[in-house]
Amino acid sequence: MKLLIRNLARSTTEAELRALFEAYGQVQSCTLVLDKESGQSKGFGFVNMPKPGEAKAAMKSLNGQEVAGNRMRVKKAETPPAKPGRTDA
Repeated sequence: MKLLIRNLARSTTEAELRALFEAYGQVQSCTLVLDKESGQSKGFGFVNMPKPGEAKAAMKSLNGQEVAGNRMRVKKAETPPAKPGRTDA
């Protein structure tokens, strides 16, 4: 299950983020979104956990937790539509 993590301190590293989520189970991938020009964190990222039960436990426990002075928000990442630009009306 892919999780979106928002409101991260710009100083939070991928290793720190991974460690937080590994306390709840296996982490398949962990990625911080970086600014192309500065290389600095944009304050959000994604964690992919292969077992939905572990991901839900992490989401429930870590959502709202303070890390480096910021209360991070954790939710299930939305999957993009199969065909970009398509609208169902």
